[in-house]
Amino acid sequence: MDDLSLEKIEISGSILASMIQRASSSPSDVDGLIFGQIHRIVSSNLSDDSPADSFSSSSSSDQIVATVTSFACSGKTVSFYDPLGRVNSRRVDSLRVDSPDRLIGWFSARRKTANRPSMRESAVTSSLSSQFHLPIEDSQNPKSTNMASSVFFLLTTPSTDQCIHTHEYRAYQFRSSKQRLEPRSVGVVNIGPAFRGHYGSFIPKSGFPPLVCELDSSAMVVDRDEGSLGAKKQAAKDQKEIDALAEGLQVGDLKRLVGAEAASFTGGIEDMYERMLAKIQSLASDVETSSAFVFQQEKHNRKLRNRVARIGR
Repeated sequence: MDDLSLEKIEISGSILASMIQRASSSPSDVDGLIFGQIHRIVSSNLSDDSPADSFSSSSSSDQIVATVTSFACSGKTVSFYDPLGRVNSRRVDSLRVDSPDRLIGWFSARRKTANRPSMRESAVTSSLSSQFHLPIEDSQNPKSTNMASSVFFLLTTPSTDQCIHTHEYRAYQFRSSKQRLEPRSVGVVNIGPAFRGHYGSFIPKSGFPPLVCELDSSAMVVDRDEGSLGAKKQAAKDQKEIDALAEGLQVGDLKRLVGAEAASFTGGIEDMYERMLAKIQSLASDVETSSAFVFQQEKHNRKLRNRVARIGR
């Protein structure tokens, strides 16, 4: 019973990022141990299409999932095993961290190599799985089943130089009956194990909540000392023209974008934005024209200053 197949291997986003950062910041290739738990998950599929046949249409399946909770990096290679791939249990104990979880496998990070296990990595995983076993957590069955510590993570970088520095990672399970590493899917969990069941596969059926749209008066406060009087008058004029385009539309009406009135209300909003964009384009054209005029005036003034400087000599 110690050669059960894992359905997938889960790891949190922070642990995976920390593992990649540790590998990329090291001056050379590294390896290390990974810790975690193995759970047996019983998933039930119930159908409520016909209440009379709900029990007959239900089904359940067992899934064994390995969860990585921490890791220990040695900072080098061949840290807890010899060049032939034989694991030294005393070196493993020296690498262990103060983690409540147990050893479930190890990882190897190397640069500019193919993303597939080497013969030595297979030998290390085989030796590790034969020496360390851990129970499978099963809430429905108090009698736990032991399973070999056989999870292996491989991190590599592309073999060719790239502008963007990237890392590739794959997870494997060593099957002692077949004496080989089999790839397993990796689930990156970012919300914690307590909420994992809520984000499997579901279809939301509740509508959007009502939008609370309140106009913040503090955002409309303008510094009285900012800019010149002419600029203030022009800005007030432009703002008045834009406000005229949005006349009759209140901020609180934006909640009508969600609900039964959305189809009829969206057309008016789009028309208002088209007119606003036309006004903004006109203002941008005026700014461009005035900037060109200012540039020509500066050029003319420069010529006059040069002429005056020559006369003064």
